[in-house]
Amino acid sequence: YQMLLLLLLVASCAAIPQNLSGKMFTFPQETNTAHVRLTSSQNLQAVTVCLRFFTDLKRHHSLFSLALPSLDNAFLLFKSANLDSFQMYVRNTAANFEGLDFKLNKWQSVCATWDAASGLAQLWVDGKPSSRKFTSSGSNINGPIIIALGQEQDSHGGGFDVKQSFVGMMSDLHMWDYKLSPCEIRKYTNGHGYANGNVLNWNSLEFQIIGRVLIENQQNTCQ
Repeated sequence: YQMLLLLLLVASCAAIPQNLSGKMFTFPQETNTAHVRLTSSQNLQAVTVCLRFFTDLKRHHSLFSLALPSLDNAFLLFKSANLDSFQMYVRNTAANFEGLDFKLNKWQSVCATWDAASGLAQLWVDGKPSSRKFTSSGSNINGPIIIALGQEQDSHGGGFDVKQSFVGMMSDLHMWDYKLSPCEIRKYTNGHGYANGNVLNWNSLEFQIIGRVLIENQQNTCQ
C-alpha cells in the first residue's frame, strides 16, 4: 500500500505544470535518447508553434517533433544543414524554406504556422516571414500526440537518430490551435504582449525529461 501511494504521489507530481519563465532547456550532448517529452490529445485545424533556440550545430537537427500513431512527421520543424535553410513537415509532407536569416551561437526565435483549410505553411525567423508554401490540406492533425524536443521521431515516441538530435538551448515554447497573426508573431519575437499558447504554454508546461536535459536559468536575464 505504501509503495502504491508513493507511486501515485510521484505520478501526480510529474503531471503538475511548471512555470518555466526565465528558464531554458539545455541539451548538452549528442544522443539518441535525451529529450523532453510532451503529450496531448488534440484535433487541430490549425497550428502555430513558437520557440527560441541557441545552437552551434552545422548539421541538420530537429527543433520540434510532433507525431501521431499513424504519422511520424505530423508536425515537424527541422533545421537543415545549410545555415539559411529550414524544413517543415505537416502530415508527413515537407516544405523547404530557403534564405532565412539564421546565425550560429545566437538566440533566435522561430514560429511555424499552418492551417488545414489552405494547407499553407510559413516560417518566421526573428519576426521575418518566409514564403508561404503548400504542405497538406483537408485533414486535421487529430489523435494522441507525442511531442519530442531534442529528438526527431521516426515512430510514435521513438525511432531517434543521434545525427538528428538537437544540441544547445531552447526556451519560450508555446503552441496554439490557430494561426497567429503577423502582429502577434512580432510581439512574440519582441518577448512581450503576446497571448500564451493554449495547447502548450511555457509558463504552465507539463513535460517529462528523459536523459541528460537540464533546466537552467536563461543566461540573458539578470537577477
